[in-house]
Amino acid sequence: MSQVMVGSKAIQNSRISIKILLADDSEIVRRGIRQLLATQTGIEIVGEAASFAQTIQMVSVVKPEVIVLDLHMPGETNFSPQAVKSRLNHGSQLLAISLSNDEEAKVLAESFGASVLLDKMNLADTLIPSIVRLGQKRRSAVAQ
Repeated sequence: MSQVMVGSKAIQNSRISIKILLADDSEIVRRGIRQLLATQTGIEIVGEAASFAQTIQMVSVVKPEVIVLDLHMPGETNFSPQAVKSRLNHGSQLLAISLSNDEEAKVLAESFGASVLLDKMNLADTLIPSIVRLGQKRRSAVAQ
């Protein structure tokens, strides 16, 4: 059994790592999230996508436990939230990220089927604990 460190608190895991798929059209944002997650044991980035199309394609290949998904990837008019939600429904937990946490973003996150919506400006404090909670939630659901 391994541990994931969240701040100074160790959280027990039943497997070596929580598998993450990063989906954001900004290379800078993906790089920042990669650097943030690299500081943690027990979290593994298994893939990256820069569009909804790539995200949908990668989910069936890498089978992530948690998908970190930018809600506002441009140029994706062919993908409605409902279409993305149905294609991402492979047992992964969806963690939405956005530059705003206004009511519109909350409604959009819900329409994608996101369990959590995080403000990109606060990811340094909120991302890792949220990933750990969603990873544990997914593992509990799989175990039942």
